[in-house]
Amino acid sequence: MPQPWQDTSLSAEDRAAALLSSMTLEEKLAQLVGVWPGSESEEGEDVAPLQHEVSEAVDLDGLLPHGIGQLTRPFGTSPVEPAEGAAALARLQARITAGNRFGIPALAHEECLTGFFAWRATVFPTPLAWGASFDPALVGRAAELIGGSLRSAGIHQGLAPVLDVVRDARWGRTEESIGEDPYLVATIGTAYVRGLESAGIVATLKHFAGYAASRGGRNHAPVSIGPRELADVILPPFELAVRDGGARSVMHSYNDLDGVPSAANPWLLTELLRDTWGFTGTVVADYFGVSFLELAHRVADTRGRAAGLALAAGVDVELPAVRCFGTPLRDAIRAGEVDEALVDRAALRVLRQKCELGLLDADWSPVPSALAGAVDSAGPADLDPGPDLDLDLDPDLDLALDPPEMRAVARELAEESVVLLADDGDVLPLAPDARIAVVGPLADDPAAMLGCYTFPRHVGVEHPGLPLGIEVPTLFAALRAELPGARITHAEGCAAPGPAASAGDAGGVASAGAAALTAESRLAQAARTAADADVCVAVLGDRSGLFGRGTSGEGCDAADLELPGEQGALLDTLVATGTPVVLVLFTGRPYALGRWSRLLAATVQAFFPGEEGGPAVAGVLSGRVNPSGRLPVSVPYTSGGQPWTYAQPPLGLRGDASSIDPTPLFPFGHGLSYTSFAWERPEADATDVPTDGETTVRLTVRNTGDRAGTEVVQLYLHDPVARIARPVSRLIGYARVPLRPGESAEVHFTFHADLASYPLGADGTRVVEPGALELRLASSSADSGVRHTVPLTLTGPERTVDHRRRMVCEVRVK
Repeated sequence: MPQPWQDTSLSAEDRAAALLSSMTLEEKLAQLVGVWPGSESEEGEDVAPLQHEVSEAVDLDGLLPHGIGQLTRPFGTSPVEPAEGAAALARLQARITAGNRFGIPALAHEECLTGFFAWRATVFPTPLAWGASFDPALVGRAAELIGGSLRSAGIHQGLAPVLDVVRDARWGRTEESIGEDPYLVATIGTAYVRGLESAGIVATLKHFAGYAASRGGRNHAPVSIGPRELADVILPPFELAVRDGGARSVMHSYNDLDGVPSAANPWLLTELLRDTWGFTGTVVADYFGVSFLELAHRVADTRGRAAGLALAAGVDVELPAVRCFGTPLRDAIRAGEVDEALVDRAALRVLRQKCELGLLDADWSPVPSALAGAVDSAGPADLDPGPDLDLDLDPDLDLALDPPEMRAVARELAEESVVLLADDGDVLPLAPDARIAVVGPLADDPAAMLGCYTFPRHVGVEHPGLPLGIEVPTLFAALRAELPGARITHAEGCAAPGPAASAGDAGGVASAGAAALTAESRLAQAARTAADADVCVAVLGDRSGLFGRGTSGEGCDAADLELPGEQGALLDTLVATGTPVVLVLFTGRPYALGRWSRLLAATVQAFFPGEEGGPAVAGVLSGRVNPSGRLPVSVPYTSGGQPWTYAQPPLGLRGDASSIDPTPLFPFGHGLSYTSFAWERPEADATDVPTDGETTVRLTVRNTGDRAGTEVVQLYLHDPVARIARPVSRLIGYARVPLRPGESAEVHFTFHADLASYPLGADGTRVVEPGALELRLASSSADSGVRHTVPLTLTGPERTVDHRRRMVCEVRVK
């Protein structure tokens, strides 16, 4: 007869409470910690902050009698064949359930920022590329596929998406973020959450909150922002993802907010997140974040006190491994320093989530669906869940983590994310019989496509000789396939940016001959190759890595936004040849391009576009793909204009009071097409709108060119006069409008007055005030991008709104 906590006719809350009431303190604490097998190895570099300094040996046998709450990165710690990894996870789960008296399995989590973080799994474009697509539906579809892949292999929780709004592009993790605008981050990020959750995977919002607003763009640096910036810029993406996305987990950030570490901030993790927003899921620690209260923030002098601070603030689970929430917390409770009721609160949340995931059901099996046909005996339901689970795997079994369907979506997302920044109209699309010099250290390097949270760049580089495990065509190879009638030559031109590649670097290694070239001879060879061509495609940018082992990625912050390494000098050399130069950038952040703004034939931007990025960019260059990407971050003219984002109050824009002009070379939302579009004058249902009312604005867009293409219509709000300094313009809606030549479509934006609310009080109180507003229908955030304006007047009394306000502008394309 099943126990009460196994009775699926009861609510998850009642089942979890019944189980909790039967557990000892040690058993409850065990549910609040993770185990990271293999992380304590002395080999390899850190893949988490201070990993080798903080990690301790895992005594799995000693932990099993009390149970284990979470398993950390069972696929993403070292390379393993997917089927073998799933089988190993199933066997470990069998040991865990057999080892504790309640038969509670662990909840297994994995990274999934660019796909299932496993060897041989599809690598999708980075989140910055999601932002460039301006396509929430496609991002949601990608997340749904990623979630299904995770679930089939036995994973329950995905550590994504990153909802940090970019405040300073020098920050190394810019590539993991969706963009500099909170509305774009909120809508794209929420779509990813919905997709992941629809597949049964617990989505984890990162990093709560303020992580990307650090001083100087430095990783783990303090954050000193005002309450209004926090309320208006930092929090809305998390708020929408919790409220509308249904996210079931939140990860605290590493930073402090005005001196209070997020991991010890009860206002943030309890009062705001739970009491105000109504979040009911679990709050998990960013890796070693609880320990950092003692070791980095120094707001605690022992592990036990660090644990007590985090638990009281609202952290439910210590990740990635037990260090503070185990024996130190138990001893603090027994000494009367920490209330055991806090443990009960956290354990109840963890157990309730395990109920929701089916992990406490009587018929739960450790064998995931991908291996359901690969077991001996009668099948998963009849397996003895003992420590010696026997899985009779077919040696030819392929878990197929990179199937055609996923590659197709990765290709579509990559194509939609490529941004044509500039085009003089004379070179692109490339002629099919042209002589093309493809020059640059990233031209024939798979690493050009891959961000730091991809398996090849995160883990694979630590395993010399390991194959990529997936096919990642370089741009050079993709162009040769795209234009078989062209004569295409290649030269490196300069060394790859960042630390020298090791022999096992998954990004590709220069030949011995190329390695022997001096910097001068490389430049000379590149100049000769370019001079002998009709057009030169210069392929430059970043190579991602971790903690200084790349030019972009976690812990790879930039001192400035100049092109890394020798690439600026290479571009100068190529331009000097007189051959038209098309600049292609594969980067994790925007770089200052002003010095070449009048010298290039065209500029194409791709933000680590994933395994299909090479063919996607080649398609844009050939004209097979009409570019439709739009900038999710501004591209600076010079490095001196940073840090800057478009949503500035008047004093944040260019003015005579300063000699520094922050105006970007290419603004947020900018992107060109090979066709042209006409926007007819819009109409509004009403221009006098109550402060609790709405109106619909209709705009007809027509493709006036001779190619099919997609226009991205952006809706910005301008508030001429407010009671506090407000951004001159901010995004409140957008729509992708695909059109054939001569075709038109009508775009409907439903503007609700709530979208004009802003935080008036320092406590985050938001108001909608009566008065004049202006809606701007635009192709970018710049004044030059505004096509039409619609004046509105909000009428009636001032309103106070809260988290239940309308946050999204409803859009329809007819």
